[in-house]
Amino acid sequence: MNKRVILITGTPAVGKTTLATKLAEKLSAQYINLTELTQKEHLAKSEDKQRGTTVIDEAKMRRKLKATIEKTQTDIVIDAHYAAAVTPKVQVTNVFVLRRNPIELREFMQKRGYNQAKQDENLSAEILDVCLVEALQKQDKQKICELDITGKTVEDTLSEVIAVLDGKRPCYVGTVDWMGLLEREGKLDEYLKT
Repeated sequence: MNKRVILITGTPAVGKTTLATKLAEKLSAQYINLTELTQKEHLAKSEDKQRGTTVIDEAKMRRKLKATIEKTQTDIVIDAHYAAAVTPKVQVTNVFVLRRNPIELREFMQKRGYNQAKQDENLSAEILDVCLVEALQKQDKQKICELDITGKTVEDTLSEVIAVLDGKRPCYVGTVDWMGLLEREGKLDEYLKT
């Protein structure tokens, strides 16, 4: 079996890390959290204090990931909302873009203590398909799978991912339309702050 390099991406607070760690465990794969890697390997360019985030050096991150993937013998699961942008396309076998209904996503962010500005930024990113668009721009479309995980347990989502990896379920892109859903419900202005 060839080594797989599996990206788990999606808006912050959507559930990437929980799924990615469980997937890595199930596959006996190496798990790479890009936030942790940035800190450990000093791959940050600067801190964006206004947004409360770290700005990574994408070129350094790309080189580090390329080298890590080349030397690793097992499957690798990479977790970050920007994973598709920094992982070399030629090495990637699968990209899973997790999607969550903004109403449910806002509840998750509130439970995690996100401030209002961070909630608004992340909700807008989810509604405008930012992580999906980035994946489509940076990776091969046939490797990308968009998963609506709204209301699902981690185990349900893990089963879906395994079914895709085993070739038992096809991948789809473009199946989620949060903007249309919120517009139909009369809630778009409440959730989309640009």
